[in-house]
Amino acid sequence: MRVIAVMPAYNAARTLEPTVRDIPPEVVDEIIVVDDASKDDTAGVAQRLGLTVVRHDTNKGYGANQKTCYRLALERGADIVVMIHPDYQYDSRLTPYLVGFLHDGYFDVMLGSRIRTRREALQGGMPLYKYFANRFLTIIENIVTGQNFSEWHSGFRAFRRQVLETIPWENNSDDFVFDSQMLMQCVAFGFRIGEIPVPVRYYETSSSINLLQSIMYGVWTLGTAVLYLMHRLHLFTSSLFMNKKSSND
Repeated sequence: MRVIAVMPAYNAARTLEPTVRDIPPEVVDEIIVVDDASKDDTAGVAQRLGLTVVRHDTNKGYGANQKTCYRLALERGADIVVMIHPDYQYDSRLTPYLVGFLHDGYFDVMLGSRIRTRREALQGGMPLYKYFANRFLTIIENIVTGQNFSEWHSGFRAFRRQVLETIPWENNSDDFVFDSQMLMQCVAFGFRIGEIPVPVRYYETSSSINLLQSIMYGVWTLGTAVLYLMHRLHLFTSSLFMNKKSSND
């Protein structure tokens, strides 16, 4: 199976190389970096590492960056797509485990969860307000969807090709809430989702989302949960949860 890692990058020149170097050899066939008009030398670092590099002329947003990532991965024949934030927050040495569960047919989607215990998350540098916001949103999302994930907001994910060909991720936001929408779509379409714990390595460079953006992300995530619930109860039809053919008609 062809495995492609995609990295939605913005100002990741300092952390891209160690993230890439930690991926065990021969686990992925190609690494695609989409540079969302970074102000640093992210694209240059990626090119020097011999990666496939695409650069947006203007900053399109985190969600739009992922859309470019997934389009390219599908076009280049990926059977499994691994999304890794290139900010060195997530331990990319665990890539074989995410890929293995998909390759062996246990799951369709795999998540790397930073929330195994509160102590580990906080000792790893996760800000206190982000930890509690993460826990609050995860509890709400679990209740609404009937799932029991330890974290809904991981930036370390892997998908089988069928998932990306089925869910209408092109209809999602171009902003940070893209992640919440996409995972809720995976639940809505009945895909099997698993998770493994990953160590927390939180630095100032590990997230480009500030406090105001975090608040807006939380509001949009709750809004997505409401849309999911209304769609499931047949009270409202949302294009986020319709198959690709129907949503494009």
